[in-house]
Amino acid sequence: MKLSIGGYSFNKTVLAGKMDIFGYLETVKYRYRLDTVDLWNGTFTERREGLWAPPEESYLRLIREALDEKEMTVVNYAVDGAHLWDPDPDKREALARNARAHLRAAELLGARTVRIDTGTDGTMEMGEEQFDYTVRLYREYAERADGHGYRVGPENHMGPSLVPASMKRIAEAVEHPGYGILLHLDRWKQDAAIGDRLVAPWVCHTHFDGRTSAPGAAEPLVRMLLDAGYDGYWGIEYNAEGNQYAEVEWALASVRSALSRVYGEINGASRPLQ
Repeated sequence: MKLSIGGYSFNKTVLAGKMDIFGYLETVKYRYRLDTVDLWNGTFTERREGLWAPPEESYLRLIREALDEKEMTVVNYAVDGAHLWDPDPDKREALARNARAHLRAAELLGARTVRIDTGTDGTMEMGEEQFDYTVRLYREYAERADGHGYRVGPENHMGPSLVPASMKRIAEAVEHPGYGILLHLDRWKQDAAIGDRLVAPWVCHTHFDGRTSAPGAAEPLVRMLLDAGYDGYWGIEYNAEGNQYAEVEWALASVRSALSRVYGEINGASRPLQ
């Protein structure tokens, strides 16, 4: 099955000093027995002046060596501190430089999808200047991504990206095969009942949280995306308050079970998929 565990799922463990990026790789590979990596840059970067710049290339190459040794694939690289829009033009330029540096990091790490969010001025509204700027930068990033074999785009994470109609409008305007959406399932501030379905044609990666991983919640989301032609990975991003190793194990098992049931129905099979 195409499963992954987002690095943010262990944020509290990282903050407690109990895990670093290499511990995360070991955990995913040997505790949960996955060959996929769903990186979050907060696991291995430091925040400076609101930006999380990637580490030196030598450190990135150490991470790449660890990935190669474990035969692991980076199915997603979620980047914070490099979003597109800020009301301050100087801050926008700094964010764009940081985003390009993270795209370079993604290429060194072999990422298949990259999440760089829209940004915000503190509201979910998006004026024409912001819209035009957002489309222009996403098209630039998508052209670069397509040339290196990955896809890049936002997550329904902040500001206008929490409005499905805005996400659809951006995707239609960018109109590039290198563009895609990381869908945090059922996480919208407007039109929540139709949000996932509205953006489904552009989804290139997914995240289930503790609520959407639960039995009965995951199955209809999986069916909807499969009906829309989705063929990507099913990611867990669940930063539980405590017992993070056990909670992630539960969420992973729950989503795996949901996928088995749905694919079993589709294939007419009575046994769970392996």
